[in-house]
Amino acid sequence: MTKRGDSLELAVLGLLRESPMHGYQLRKRVTTLLGWGRVLSYGSLYPRLKQMLRDGLIAEQPPGADEELVTGRRGRIVYTLTPQGSERFAQILSATGPSAWDDDTFGVRFAFFAAATTEARIRILEGRRSRLEERLDGVRAALARSRERLDSYTLELQRHQAESVEREVGWLNQLIASERTSQELPRSLPPQGSAQE
Repeated sequence: MTKRGDSLELAVLGLLRESPMHGYQLRKRVTTLLGWGRVLSYGSLYPRLKQMLRDGLIAEQPPGADEELVTGRRGRIVYTLTPQGSERFAQILSATGPSAWDDDTFGVRFAFFAAATTEARIRILEGRRSRLEERLDGVRAALARSRERLDSYTLELQRHQAESVEREVGWLNQLIASERTSQELPRSLPPQGSAQE
């Protein structure tokens, strides 16, 4: 299964864990979870839903006959989570290996962190931080090697990338510290470097 497929499965299972939904609702909510730059197509969602149905992770509630009479439109199929789907969700969420730290899966996994154990959250956050620190070292090394050969726009882009990674590492450090002290996360973490009241 692809990382994108894993993320989609986790997102669908997690959302159906909250409440039953039809395909259009799922698409909207999953697109929100995947982030502003990644729109989920029906061509990706529905084949995945069909596979999850075959695997017994989700079930369909057929549309009510009265819905078509009332609205004049064909009823929508509503998807629900099965017990096997709940188990699969817990299994995916508790996996703390390198795939949990990747750009493609971290955001979706983080969206469901409330359902994960503290230990799993810390391991995933530390793994993500480690991955980003490696990336930051690579960006800095490339910048040092090629500074005189690059134009000002390319240099600015590399500087921006390094600053973005540094900000995320700082955010991860705050999250890890909060997890370790078992404090509930504040509604909004203060920006790095800002004074706390």
